[in-house]
Amino acid sequence: MEQTTQIELANQDDLVAVRLGVMKLDDVRRITVEDALVDTGATGLCLPSPLIKQLGLTPLRKVQAQTANGIVERVSYSEVEYTVLERSDSIRVTDLPEDMPVLVGHMILEALDLCVDMKKGLIHNPAHDGTWMIKIL
Repeated sequence: MEQTTQIELANQDDLVAVRLGVMKLDDVRRITVEDALVDTGATGLCLPSPLIKQLGLTPLRKVQAQTANGIVERVSYSEVEYTVLERSDSIRVTDLPEDMPVLVGHMILEALDLCVDMKKGLIHNPAHDGTWMIKIL
C-alpha cells in the first residue's frame, strides 16, 4: 500500500542568512508538498527539478544513484530543512526528473523517529511512546 505524507521544505542557506541577520524570515524560500511518497527503498530526500529550482538550491556534485531501473547519474544539491509530523531536521537533496513525486526515504524516517503503519500511515515510533528518540552512533 502506498503511503504519502505532508512535508514542509525550506532552503537551509536562507535560514542561515536569517540567523546572520542578512535576510528576513519572510524571504526564505519554502514549499509544502501535501503528497510526498514515503519510499523506504529510497535513502534520503529526492525532489523533482522544478521544486529544486523553486527552493533555489545550489548544485554541489554529480552522484551515482541505484534505482529500480539501474544506476543513473543524479545531482546532489544544498540542504533543506524539512518538517514532517511537526519534527524537523536538515538534509542534502538529490534531484529527480520533473514528472516524479517527492520521495521521502528511510534516513528521514530514522532522523525523525517515524514508522510506517500500514493502517495509519506515517506515525511517531510507537516503541518510544511518542517521544522523539535519536540514535547516537
